[in-house]
Amino acid sequence: MSTAISWYEGSGIIDNPLEWKYSTPVSQIFNIEINNGQDISQLDYFVYAAKFQPFFPAIMIVSVLYICTVVIFFIFQLNHQLAIILSGIISCLFIVISGIFFNSSTVGGNVFFWITAVGAFIFVSMAISLWYRKKYMFKLQP
Repeated sequence: MSTAISWYEGSGIIDNPLEWKYSTPVSQIFNIEINNGQDISQLDYFVYAAKFQPFFPAIMIVSVLYICTVVIFFIFQLNHQLAIILSGIISCLFIVISGIFFNSSTVGGNVFFWITAVGAFIFVSMAISLWYRKKYMFKLQP
């Protein structure tokens, strides 16, 4: 639900040509020349919504954090090493994303910096605690 609402809120970029240069990184990566609002990539709607109306995009990211956490704990039951590696990879990904939002000039950018920085901390802590649990807790069993 938060994804659909974020997508709708981000569609406001079509009517704001002053933001086309600054809020369309996906279109710029694919070298899409924006002549009118219909040329903008659908993924850029989320960027625009995150910058100027960050509530629902923030809920979307928190939901992704929760889903990743549940998946890692499920994988840990099956394969301890894979769960630790996956947790480390996700933490690195969130560190990179928080670096992108570091020192942002918009309110939404600051919100996303803190959400991704806290998410990175959570997944680093999870990787360390899973490693500790694998190394020390399972040795007690005969």
